[in-house]
Amino acid sequence: MTLEIDRNTKVIVQGITGKEGGFHALKCQEYGTQIVGGVTPGKGGQLFNNSIPVFNSVIEAKDITDADTSLIFVPAPFAPDAILESIDSGIETVICITEGVPVNEMIKIHKVAKDQGVTLIGPNCPGVINPKEECKIGIMPGDIFMPGNVGVVSRSGTLTYEAVDQLSKRGIGQSLCIGIGGDPIVGTSFIDVLDYFISDDLTQSIVFIGEIGGIKEQEAAEFLKSVNNTKPIAALIVGASAPKGKRMGHAGAVISGEYGKAESKINSLKDAGCHIIPHPGKIAETVEKIIN
Repeated sequence: MTLEIDRNTKVIVQGITGKEGGFHALKCQEYGTQIVGGVTPGKGGQLFNNSIPVFNSVIEAKDITDADTSLIFVPAPFAPDAILESIDSGIETVICITEGVPVNEMIKIHKVAKDQGVTLIGPNCPGVINPKEECKIGIMPGDIFMPGNVGVVSRSGTLTYEAVDQLSKRGIGQSLCIGIGGDPIVGTSFIDVLDYFISDDLTQSIVFIGEIGGIKEQEAAEFLKSVNNTKPIAALIVGASAPKGKRMGHAGAVISGEYGKAESKINSLKDAGCHIIPHPGKIAETVEKIIN
């Protein structure tokens, strides 16, 4: 499993002829990403935007373009098959933007991706961006990012943008930003990203954004306690005022026990040595304090 993306990463877009897939494929291309092809069954042989070849299958696209990454904008009922098609075709990294993918399907797909050594990010995520390498794979607004050494990982796309916008306005650049997705089952965990950031020479500090529901944040805290990490981490947990049992925004943001509450997550991260961000408006301010 690798989270490395750069200007040499070759990306195909599954669902490129759809409204969302086409729009964001062009935005990724404008940012600097190598979009080498698209996949829409039945539309193979066409050129999207008069420049990007469209193929009928992922395996055909991979064979011809030598793509290593797939970006998925396929509707939820068909997304599981789209992910599995990429995995079966030998794609190394799969980033699924689609929301509403059934949890029971994701349980099976998560195991397949892990067994095959494929990096799966999402579903229901904004994607990944490397500002230094000018590589964006997803729906993040590229103009708010700037190169630097702060790694950002979040369950929320919107809060990823908020964090980056605050950082960039204060001249604090980012090394890599990953939205892992807000569903109960996602391919890449907080632990996976933290492990990468800790070992990454370019990343010198970390912004960690979690939310209510599940135990992903507590698992990340336990991981941090178990490793020798010298990089400062600023952590934000949102959803403190959410009522128990009510979904708030993301499918995974449901308080169903003590461990799902914001307070429990904040305490765990504090015990793991993280600097707690008091509220979303203080992200950059907190980062400035821990890096100076």
